[in-house]
Amino acid sequence: MIRLLRAGLMPALALVACLVAWQLTRLPDTSDTVRRAPERFAFQRTAINEPGPGRGLREVAPAYEKIRSWISSVGAAVALFDAEGKGRADDICLVDPRTDAVTVRPAPGGAGGYAPFALSHTGITYTAAMAPMGCMPADLDEDGRQDLLVYYWGRSPVSYIRTGGMDAAGFTPRELVSPYQVWNTDAVALADVDGDGHGDLVVGNYFADGAQVLDTTSKASLHMQDSMSNAVNGGSTRVLLHSGGGAFTEAPDAIPGDLGHGWTLALGAQDLNGDGLPEIYIGNDFGPDRLLVNSSTPGKVRLAEATGPRGPLTPKSKVLGNDSFKGMGVAFTDFNGDGVPDMAVSNITEPYALEESNFAWVSTGEPFSPGYAPYQDDSERLGTSRGGWAWDVKAADFDADGTDEIVQAMGFVRGEVNRWPELQELAMANDTLLHLPGLWFQAAPGDDISGHDYDVMFAKGADGRYADVAQAVGLGDDAVTRGLAVGDVNGDGRLDLALANQWDQSQFFLNTSKAPANHLSLRLSVPAGANACGSGTGAATATRPALGAAVTVKTGGGDRHAQLYYTNGHGGVSAPDLYFGLGQAASGPLPVTVKWIDPCGAAHTATADLAPGQHALLLTNAGAIKEG
Repeated sequence: MIRLLRAGLMPALALVACLVAWQLTRLPDTSDTVRRAPERFAFQRTAINEPGPGRGLREVAPAYEKIRSWISSVGAAVALFDAEGKGRADDICLVDPRTDAVTVRPAPGGAGGYAPFALSHTGITYTAAMAPMGCMPADLDEDGRQDLLVYYWGRSPVSYIRTGGMDAAGFTPRELVSPYQVWNTDAVALADVDGDGHGDLVVGNYFADGAQVLDTTSKASLHMQDSMSNAVNGGSTRVLLHSGGGAFTEAPDAIPGDLGHGWTLALGAQDLNGDGLPEIYIGNDFGPDRLLVNSSTPGKVRLAEATGPRGPLTPKSKVLGNDSFKGMGVAFTDFNGDGVPDMAVSNITEPYALEESNFAWVSTGEPFSPGYAPYQDDSERLGTSRGGWAWDVKAADFDADGTDEIVQAMGFVRGEVNRWPELQELAMANDTLLHLPGLWFQAAPGDDISGHDYDVMFAKGADGRYADVAQAVGLGDDAVTRGLAVGDVNGDGRLDLALANQWDQSQFFLNTSKAPANHLSLRLSVPAGANACGSGTGAATATRPALGAAVTVKTGGGDRHAQLYYTNGHGGVSAPDLYFGLGQAASGPLPVTVKWIDPCGAAHTATADLAPGQHALLLTNAGAIKEG
């Protein structure tokens, strides 16, 4: 009898252990957050561009013909900006890979009254071996009008300087680098890197400099990455400093050694340590992302890598700067409400395929020190760790409750034949063979790799965890999406969303929620034009966005913080505004503190009491805040 009891005891104990382990590791129930999401969010969907016709793949160099679908997987991009200078970002710059056109058009729901038009290549070298990858609005020549920087595979970026009206002739192309060079750019960030009061450019390149990826006549021996987890044979990441009149000069050795040769897909800028200078986050494919701490001075760039802490139970790839994931998007928010910016980063988290993890780099409360970044990944605890094959990511408060939602673009290559088994085999191959595209698996027309993922919107529930509510509120597209852009195009106090889709129509989602939108929206500007570096005590005749301005709003329900860096991510540029959802926290005037660097390079701090709603504020060179 005892022998029989003993024989049955071990299986019973094993079953109990399995049940306990399952209970401890299973994800919490988020169904209530999803069920109640339509009470918080509602959107009206409109196509941004035409349904077609158009191609569905790129022509590529012979070396890449076998993996043509893989090479054709990027290029869709979208930006929201104020093209007409009317004080609202209700215009769109769209990159459509079906035609390789870069168009400017009114946003659905906005007040634009002009016909869409495509930017012209007249006056610059442009061939079939080149293709646009993104469009970044910025006042490049600081004359008070928004210009456009278009970046490409096959050539260095082009500045489209605003010289006329709202048509193609009104944007004059100018080489960013003269003569042009062969770059393959997938991300550009605008930030005042050296703290002189002027916007600089950080350019992230993917394929190696000089690689003619799209040249069908190329006989060159082109390569892919030299590792799936630590590749450093990609294009150069460059810093170009503002030198006046819309010109930029490259800072030599700004990002030294291997730090600047990853396969970069995303860039982010944010002041993480409170010294007034933006740190730079580099999101790399096939290897570790990089966080560069900034100690630059005007004209001299100094960037040094910092990595996060690792505890005894921390996997290597959950350490900031040591991951082997795919780094395809970065956004800044404040997950833990401590006033220190945190980072949301996109990776590949495909079930039954490649389970990496998105990152939620959350500040630990410790100070920065040389080589040390006080951040840990809390994505699993927060519920943002998984979603699919993710690209651009944006953090924005779509229901104005005081907490950002996290939106991610999803999908890779759309087709019918699942190529994940072959991709998994490739990932396990010897790294010494990986750089040879001829030894890769087939990724040709009709093949599919995560081509039917749905876009994701993580919303925070009452339990403090985030849940994906996108499909519940009509945002979950079964499409291959790349860039995202956020802004309030119709001035109703609710944030809207634009999505750039690869090889398909791009979509605009107008926020039509009936929930109250108690908010504070700030359009911050500094003097622009020939006399921008004057006393600046009166109203400026020309202004530009106050890049890098940091704002603290005291709501009575906790301080809210934000910084004006609107170009972060991959393929998506948001409106140059700061938006604070207030929820029920405030109704009367709120103390608002603004820190900024003026066009003369001087730092200022000023405070104003502002009522909820929308405000256009001029930050003067005398250190004052003026409304209007």
